[in-house]
Amino acid sequence: MDEALGARTESGSPGGDPLRWAGGWRRAMLAAGMFVYPFVCMVGVTQYSEGGAAFAGYTIALAFCVLYVMAGVAFVRHFEGRLAVLLAGMFVLFVAELPFARTLAFYLLAVIVSFVALTRPRRLPVVLGAAAALTLVVPWAVRPWHSGPGVLEAVMLVFTSLVVRGYAELARANRELLEARAEVERLASEAERNRIARDLHDLLGHSLTAITVKSNLARRLAEGGAERAVGEITEVERLSRQALGEVRAAVSGYREVTLPGELARGRELLRAAGVTADLPSAVDVVDAGNRELFGWVVREGLTNVVRHARATRCTVTLSAAEVEILDDGVGGAAVPGSGLTGLRERVAAAGGEVESGPAGARGWRLRVTVGASSRPDVPSRPDAVS
Repeated sequence: MDEALGARTESGSPGGDPLRWAGGWRRAMLAAGMFVYPFVCMVGVTQYSEGGAAFAGYTIALAFCVLYVMAGVAFVRHFEGRLAVLLAGMFVLFVAELPFARTLAFYLLAVIVSFVALTRPRRLPVVLGAAAALTLVVPWAVRPWHSGPGVLEAVMLVFTSLVVRGYAELARANRELLEARAEVERLASEAERNRIARDLHDLLGHSLTAITVKSNLARRLAEGGAERAVGEITEVERLSRQALGEVRAAVSGYREVTLPGELARGRELLRAAGVTADLPSAVDVVDAGNRELFGWVVREGLTNVVRHARATRCTVTLSAAEVEILDDGVGGAAVPGSGLTGLRERVAAAGGEVESGPAGARGWRLRVTVGASSRPDVPSRPDAVS
């Protein structure tokens, strides 16, 4: 009854396959355990038959074992038609064994019914009931056996069939659980890859944009012989080191993003890009639970303004549950990309909404709102910084 207990290993699977507990020697031992029943039948042949009759009984029992092995192979390979023929042959051998092993021949019937329990569970009640009735009636009806109803054999048959069916259900449930766990691990791995990709974009996008802007400014200053060029190059070095640390933080899963820090960085980034910055100097008006998320919004929004908008002015407005970034550029911040997609994912996870679109004839607005706040939405006043 190879694989009779319901769990198959995947072909070509690695040695660490969590389903391998049901394969190999474990499965072989479980299948081999059913060979005890033909052996018990042979004990009956020894007890009730002699000479040529005993030889015939042993031969039938061995033939039954051969068909049992073939039926197990057919079951594993899903040869249903062949399995049905083999089970029919096994039943014929069981009937032929009755004169030689008498009541102990019903152990062969238990093997056949166990196959039905595995392959046709819906038919099991009918088949099991008929087999149990046969086990009770035949020993009583055949007077030369000098025995009453085969109660012990009937209990054995019913118990064996139900145990095999129950174990098959348990193995199936365990296999589904392992498959579900593998799927959860796959989804977790995929989510982690997406997190790293999103964080690398959010973190490096801002830092590399700042490095590019400041390098360009330093080059122009150096060409004009300005002393500020050294300071800007020093700032580029600092930003490069910061970007390296952010990459390490993203890969390790530790990311420290604060709203005050992003406003300070954004103010410097806009200044270097030649954009007038109207940014709040305080974040007390924002609910504490929203500040980290709004820091990500500010980072992504200001990076897009510098990259795409070609704006001359940018304003950030904060309230308890809302942050808005408004520029007077050409709307280039609408360029789709993984940054805005990642931002939408973050906001959605926090139960908020993202709105982005043109702001009048010229400019672009990015607004993020998170739930309802118990504090009044009093916008903070931005400080004009050039």
